[in-house]
Amino acid sequence: MERGVCMRELKSVIKTERNSLLYWYKVKNPLVVIYNFILIYLAKYLPSLTLKRIIYRLCGIKIGRDVAVGLGVTFDIFFPELIEINDNTIIGFNTTILAHEFLQKEARVGKVRIGKNVMIGANSTVLPGVRIGDDSIISAMSLVNKDVRKREVVGGIPIRKIKSHGNKL
Repeated sequence: MERGVCMRELKSVIKTERNSLLYWYKVKNPLVVIYNFILIYLAKYLPSLTLKRIIYRLCGIKIGRDVAVGLGVTFDIFFPELIEINDNTIIGFNTTILAHEFLQKEARVGKVRIGKNVMIGANSTVLPGVRIGDDSIISAMSLVNKDVRKREVVGGIPIRKIKSHGNKL
């Protein structure tokens, strides 16, 4: 998990002279995007956590044991296979986890790695290329725009360190 600098790891997938979102179909096969959209939005409102995990795995999300994904959580429909969520993690209501970003002249992707025993509060957004260390806590309504170290408590827009904690809170 430790990378030293807490910057996002992103890779450019297309460079354009115009708005890169206009060329989304060149970045990912439209049929794959439609498939991912249907499954992710179906799971978004399912009450069964087990069924959600099964559906997310069908999209390519690497999802561990006992992961709980809250109601209304939205995962990236373009690159769900770049998202990894480890065991016993909770993702709160209405959170968004992205693995891509379309900018005016470029589209970029980055793996999102969420460690074990992580708690992500409701209404948070996790940007592409971010790693969240084991036993970390993200407060509600946070913008995770950089890496979060192991056992760190962060929050805000953008996130800032609130404190570190030991094995027990």
